[in-house]
Amino acid sequence: MGDGAAQTIQVEFEKDPSSYKHWRVEYDGGIAKVIMDVDPDGGLVPGYELKLNSYDLGVDIELADIVRRMRFEHPEVRTVLLSSGNDRAFCAGANITMLGQSSHAWKVNFCKFTNETRCELEDATNNSAQTYIAACNGTTAGGGYELALACKEIYLQDDGNSAVSLPEVPLLGVLPGTGGLTRLVDKRKIRRDLADVFSTTAEGVRGNKAVKWNLVDGVYPRSKFDAKVQARAAQLSAEASAQIQAQDGAGAREGVKLGRLQVELGGDATTTTRQYTCVKLECDATTRIATLKVRGPSEADLALVREGPAAIHKAGDAVWALRAYRELDDALLQLRVNHIGIGLVLVEVESDVARTIAYDQALLEAGDPAKHPSSQAWFTREIVFFMARTLRRMDLTSRSFFAIGSAGTGWGGNLLELALASDRFYLLDDPDSPVEVGASEINWGPLAMSHGHHRLAVRFIGEPDQLEALRGKNGEVLAPEQADEAGLVTMLLDDIDWDDDTRVAIEERVSLSPDALTGMEANLRFPGPENCDSKIFARLTAWQNWIFIRPNATGPEGALTLYGRPERPRFDWERV
Repeated sequence: MGDGAAQTIQVEFEKDPSSYKHWRVEYDGGIAKVIMDVDPDGGLVPGYELKLNSYDLGVDIELADIVRRMRFEHPEVRTVLLSSGNDRAFCAGANITMLGQSSHAWKVNFCKFTNETRCELEDATNNSAQTYIAACNGTTAGGGYELALACKEIYLQDDGNSAVSLPEVPLLGVLPGTGGLTRLVDKRKIRRDLADVFSTTAEGVRGNKAVKWNLVDGVYPRSKFDAKVQARAAQLSAEASAQIQAQDGAGAREGVKLGRLQVELGGDATTTTRQYTCVKLECDATTRIATLKVRGPSEADLALVREGPAAIHKAGDAVWALRAYRELDDALLQLRVNHIGIGLVLVEVESDVARTIAYDQALLEAGDPAKHPSSQAWFTREIVFFMARTLRRMDLTSRSFFAIGSAGTGWGGNLLELALASDRFYLLDDPDSPVEVGASEINWGPLAMSHGHHRLAVRFIGEPDQLEALRGKNGEVLAPEQADEAGLVTMLLDDIDWDDDTRVAIEERVSLSPDALTGMEANLRFPGPENCDSKIFARLTAWQNWIFIRPNATGPEGALTLYGRPERPRFDWERV
């Protein structure tokens, strides 16, 4: 999985529960048990053994599928117990041999995906009333403890051997790659001096000391561990079920099956195409440019959501918003991992703006428990949560995005978010082929970014009057000049200048250093106050990205390279 091998591995992110190699899921009413039991010989690529529940990208792709399906297919679940099927370890973290032989791009994309999975787990706890509890029935090291940190509560087996640890700094010369350091101090509010000691103590902390330092919420002896954790899960499940019943009224929530995406593959020696039902991704390896096209809702799609939550629930995964955003999510992951040479993505949206705005309004109303206190409305809300997560995936993708508002496109409501998430928005001003733009209520909070702010607030962070003026135009369909005056457009171009100006902008962008662009975009996309999630990704982009290419970690005599060998690492002692 070095630089050459990584280019030949085609990773697919769609999974089916019947194909899981590394996880078992057991459902018992309001409690689900997710058991990590990694197949040592089931690595995504050859060359390493997944010992002691260590994981690679393939293991985490399955976990991401479990978390997502839990929300859509098993809404009856209120508490998720995350435990191990391995007698010796809860989880040993990311597989070190895998990391040592991986290319830089593979390591960073692996860390980013695992970060997003952990955030999705937390999102399920916060928004879907599915509380995750880590039942650490064995040693919990590195990424294993980071997985536990993403849970609401952590319980550790007190057997004189099981410990929690983040050994990356002392043993590997790198950082915990899945938000461990940030969650210690920002989420669990652990004192920084204690966090410092913990993060440089390779053997970790166990027993009552782990409780005292707030590294875990409780410890139980092996003989009582399962019963104690099960009792806590039952308590949380009962509390959440009472709240859900009060919100939904009579009737139990029924899950919605997520079927496989419909994808047609095409291309030639230099180009590849993925054609979904609402999304098309075309990648040109020669020009290093991709085109991402999204088709908006039809009249039939609008009519369906206007029927309300029962009709939406009955339609299941065929609902346009869920189908289109599942396809978009898959396309973004394909871009990241299977097309690492692509530098610029041209985004195009084909939609009727007024219809999309009306669609958003109907979708939000169908999911509003005050208007629809029914046992089906949860599904509509879950769709919106998923749309938000997909757009956050776009924000966090290290590619340049230009929204191309050419003739035949339309940018309304949730699809306007694709332009707002892009680094630039070019709009054609041609009276013969007007390109319309418009905001809906969904643009003002439901699709917030990782740091909790919606993209319009981020766009106009220094122009509150402009933001307020745009709020007054909510639901209106704007012509190109109106969209430009409202501040929604980067460049408004007439038909005479369109071809040349967009061509020059595209050529200039793909000529720039991808390293510099990644850093620049990560800085410019997230103005305003940060939160725990945004800090995790910002620090991954900057510090871990940098540390992964430093000789102290990955050089011939670096700590990660030599881990498990008799030689000791040799460090460059300059602090920079």
